[in-house]
Amino acid sequence: MPEFCDDTELGYSRSRTRFAEGEPMRLDEAYRLAHLPLLAPDHPRAIHKGDGYEMGRHQRVFSLVLPVPFESLRAAPAYRELEAELAAQNFASKLAWDLVDRRGAKLHATLCGRLATGETPPGLSPPALRALEQLGPVTVELRGLFSGNVNLGRLYLRAYPERREGANPFQRMQQLLGRPRTDLYLVGLHNLVDDLDAGEASALAALIARWWERPILRFSAEFLWLLGSKDDLVLDSSVAQTVRLGPP
Repeated sequence: MPEFCDDTELGYSRSRTRFAEGEPMRLDEAYRLAHLPLLAPDHPRAIHKGDGYEMGRHQRVFSLVLPVPFESLRAAPAYRELEAELAAQNFASKLAWDLVDRRGAKLHATLCGRLATGETPPGLSPPALRALEQLGPVTVELRGLFSGNVNLGRLYLRAYPERREGANPFQRMQQLLGRPRTDLYLVGLHNLVDDLDAGEASALAALIARWWERPILRFSAEFLWLLGSKDDLVLDSSVAQTVRLGPP
């Protein structure tokens, strides 16, 4: 039985939305620039252009990501229970339900963001690729639900890697690629298309609290993707390279 990194080591508790009793949850500026134009371009609060974005799109960005097996997730009893609870909430009509299936094939958590921009993918060095292969597969547990303190409007699952020799293997991967260590590995799942009023925000806060410790899916990550995308929802994306964890 693997031992997973926990919330004392990872940044989920620190970075979660702080809901205020009796207050609405308004989509923040980052979300209204990068996400809302892709989902509801005619929304009066959508930001159509700024900071390298135009209608939610930008120059292609390449990142190293942890793929999530969508079919396994969709078949998991806990996931089906969570989706049923979401569908019963007073804010359910404000979720872009069709987006889940549209993004299913590219569902992921980012490990090393912005490795390169433009149409040419970055070259990962052979020594780094060999070192990543030698790490072997990593067991990951998804838990949910999560709303952060940026990109308010996006709902995630949280990825917890197994602890390896007392350490976080995701951070070891980042070190091998010369990237800063991070402690948030979020799987974007649902997106809102409007602000939540006070009652809806309260319902979302209660749902997140109920599901905070609930495991959704456990799987073995046997490879990573070098993923290039022109939008933050990876609707216009492609896998430039598959990076094996362990021998082929």
